[in-house]
Amino acid sequence: MRRSALPFAIFLCLPACAPMVPKLPTAPPAGSRVTLALLETTDLHANVIGYDYYKLRADSSFGFDRVATLIGQARAQYANTVLLDDGDTIQGTALADYQALAAPLPCGDKLAIYKTMDTLGYDGGGIGNHEFSYGLPYLNQVTGSHFDVDGVPAATPRCAGPAFPLVLANVYSSRTRQPLFAPYRIIAKTVSATGPDGRPLTATIRVGIIGFAPPVILAWDKRWLDGKIYTEGWRETAQKFIPRMRAEGADVIVALSHGGLDAAPYSPAMENGSYYLAQVAGIDALLIGHAHQVFPNAAGTAPQFNLPGVDKVRGTVNGVPTVMAGLWGKNLGVIGLRLRFDGAAWSVDKAATTVEARAIQNADRSVVDADPAIAKLIAAEHAATISYVRQPLGSSDFRMSAYFSDVGDVSAVQLVNQAQAAYLADYVKTNLPQYAQLPVLSMASPFKTGAAGVGDYTDVPAGPVALNNAADLYLYPNSLSAVKVDGAQLKAWLEKSAERFNRIDPASGAQQELVNTAVAGFNFDELTGDDVRYQIDVTRPVGQRIVGLAYRGRAVAPAQEFLVATNNFRASGGGNFPGLDGGRTILASPDNNRDVLIAYIQAHKGLTRAANGAGRSWRFAPVAVKGAVVFHSAPEMVALARQAGLLNVSQLRADDGGGKGYALYGIDLSR
Repeated sequence: MRRSALPFAIFLCLPACAPMVPKLPTAPPAGSRVTLALLETTDLHANVIGYDYYKLRADSSFGFDRVATLIGQARAQYANTVLLDDGDTIQGTALADYQALAAPLPCGDKLAIYKTMDTLGYDGGGIGNHEFSYGLPYLNQVTGSHFDVDGVPAATPRCAGPAFPLVLANVYSSRTRQPLFAPYRIIAKTVSATGPDGRPLTATIRVGIIGFAPPVILAWDKRWLDGKIYTEGWRETAQKFIPRMRAEGADVIVALSHGGLDAAPYSPAMENGSYYLAQVAGIDALLIGHAHQVFPNAAGTAPQFNLPGVDKVRGTVNGVPTVMAGLWGKNLGVIGLRLRFDGAAWSVDKAATTVEARAIQNADRSVVDADPAIAKLIAAEHAATISYVRQPLGSSDFRMSAYFSDVGDVSAVQLVNQAQAAYLADYVKTNLPQYAQLPVLSMASPFKTGAAGVGDYTDVPAGPVALNNAADLYLYPNSLSAVKVDGAQLKAWLEKSAERFNRIDPASGAQQELVNTAVAGFNFDELTGDDVRYQIDVTRPVGQRIVGLAYRGRAVAPAQEFLVATNNFRASGGGNFPGLDGGRTILASPDNNRDVLIAYIQAHKGLTRAANGAGRSWRFAPVAVKGAVVFHSAPEMVALARQAGLLNVSQLRADDGGGKGYALYGIDLSR
């Protein structure tokens, strides 16, 4: 692929204005070569250091402070690097909530995550969906922007933001019809190259970066964004701006795409559009995110890694070098982009280009050392966050955990459902009397089910319950929503949740995995309590698994109506649940689900397992299976399963052999 070395521009100017014409660097000789390493972080979610604010302890399995060490190592290896972030950067931890909500950041102060990124000298960054989670005024402030958009007063001063440029091409102000952020930037990098004679020389590479966010932010954060911004599709946006970038002199174009891979028929509003971006002419490299996966990954089993045109070994998508660096600072994406100059343009030598996702965890399970400068830089913010999350709310006589949520322990879910249902019932009584006769239900899911590692489980010990425990039970800053559904739609909702499980063959003597890890734990919505009963038959195909759905002892009729408390993400289409597209919403509350939970705990004070942690609505339909049915969780937790009443669970091996610290458990589905 040939690229022009100079901007496509003709300067027509009188002699008097000649000094204003920019002086372009001298082109290197034909045959010159250079290796440009593109370094990617993505989905850091404000995990500045490896610390779990919900469990109040250090955790070496993640953290920007450790990925900073990998960045230093990559810079020592490569003479020429471009350090870029792919978004979902400013939200996701109690530290982020503290700076956004509890003690709002002053205009002149910089976010903790941006402070640390600036010390590493980032060259640029993209914007993810969770950048919008705190609203447009906050995003305007912390990015040092000056949005011309409804909801942000024109007189708002430009506040402190990151020292590097942020780009986003497919999100626009409804007021101005212009991009909310700069759609792209062209960064001139002075690089060490090799001439055709083998001698070193200095050259300038113009690296163009362009950003994309999931268009479904309009649904997910409707309360903040409705009427204020609009989005354009992935492919259309790229086709509009990439020719402009070439015309302005970009030698290399890197797409910062906050979306995963999805080969479903193209839609401008699709959540994960990176697969189609890779088909747009002119993109030399893709830095992707959002899906919280690691790519390339030769051993990866995710269906997205086995799509046509995806090479999960070499790290290419439709021939374009592509990397995704997981989440939370667990990995650093590294594309060793090999470039050659033919006398007129730089081109990518794809055969020689390398792609890898480097982990902070070594093969022997040790981890790289953290960069100590990072913790020192945010010491004050870190200490303030710990004080914030220690605020007492109440007490509990039982342990609320998600280690066995996939097999029936509702201890980490029922309290959330109770809080949501109580809020909705009170609201209906006061504000929506037309719905007063409808049953009120609630759906909640276990947010932390081990997807990010063996330490990634909700785990609130018995005893005092503090704010950090509530944040562990409800991880995200969603707002409470309620929808009106009929019995058929309620069943369809539960059927979608039941996709969390693989189909089990009772006649097979082989070991069978119960949990379909391609379906996130936060998409396993559950009803809890005494009013509803249903079974999940995992021997049946997807869409036919919910049996015996009953409300107060009577089978739920297809036309029977219910109000269901949930969150704005689910009510507006998050997770692609059938019928949930925003059209059934009867309440879009200004209150966050987590705040609703906190208020409920404060009101009830003493929590008990009998009242708040044992109301299991569902069971697996009993079936005798010839072979073992297995799942994975943290080791040595059988006693906890027994406390939750799960007598059919046993630990088969303390180490499941996967090298990540999980144990292998068995479940007897006949009991």
